[in-house]
Amino acid sequence: MRRVSVPASRVAVMGAGASALVLDLVQHGYRSIDAVDLSAAALAQLRSRLGEGASAVRFVCADVREVCFDGPIDLWHDRATFHFLTTAADRAAYVARVGEAVAPGGHVVMATFSEHGPEQCSGLPVARYSAAALAAMFAQQFDLMHSFELDHITPWGTPQSFTHVLLHRRRDPIAAP
Repeated sequence: MRRVSVPASRVAVMGAGASALVLDLVQHGYRSIDAVDLSAAALAQLRSRLGEGASAVRFVCADVREVCFDGPIDLWHDRATFHFLTTAADRAAYVARVGEAVAPGGHVVMATFSEHGPEQCSGLPVARYSAAALAAMFAQQFDLMHSFELDHITPWGTPQSFTHVLLHRRRDPIAAP
């Protein structure tokens, strides 16, 4: 993330409630953070963990397919939210929301289960992706800059394979067919 953003950047973190990322961003001087989560309880816990750092964060209780921002986002971060969207309609709504929110020249950092990852998480079905598949979904407005696969080791010692991508928002989108 630090490759493509600076503390003055506006960062939106999807599924922020249980993540340590927002705390890390605040500790590194970021002061314009949108923490988005479907769970008001998770956001309340995050606010409590942040203490005085909470003043740098807007807490947004919303569905990622419908979230709205009051201005452009420089960096959209999603680790393990997108893969829970298992229908074409849900994915299309999410991709449209990202395209509306991320400023031209901005970036998306995303991690989803890879093609070798689990088929379920927390008892819920998930979709699995290659970097090429993610790039294709966002291709109308974004270019793939970097990708890699990495195994995440769960607290129970189980490896879960993730695909990570860095996407760059073009200044001019490709016309839809």
